[in-house]
Amino acid sequence: MMAAKVMPETEEQSRIRFQVELEFVQCLANPNYIHFLAQRGYLKEQTFVNYLRYLQYWREPEYARYLKYPMCLHFLELLQHEAFRRECVSAQVCKFMDDQAILLWQHYTRRRTRTLQPPDTPAPPAPPAAQQGPPRQQS
Repeated sequence: MMAAKVMPETEEQSRIRFQVELEFVQCLANPNYIHFLAQRGYLKEQTFVNYLRYLQYWREPEYARYLKYPMCLHFLELLQHEAFRRECVSAQVCKFMDDQAILLWQHYTRRRTRTLQPPDTPAPPAPPAAQQGPPRQQS
């Protein structure tokens, strides 16, 4: 039997692999996509589970800085556990994850807005009071 030669990855191939893996990891921020994968049996396949384990490198700061949806890292971590992968088939679990993600984003957005506002910023001035009819003429 002849052993296959492994060709080194070109710079272009490396760039494309980076983009594809970045896009896939960010898709994991969507509980509906995880549910889709579970329904089709991907989360039961050992090769796919191995791929999810390989993608853990995105947790490193040098790669994580490219992520637009950091919640994907939380779901990537959860997908390392077989019990979680089994539960993802359930539509109720998917709905719960989706609801919780939305609540987190809402809370995070409000909290971030308050955090970024300097504490000694004065309140914006009140709008001028509306006049009650035309001004009276004084005699």
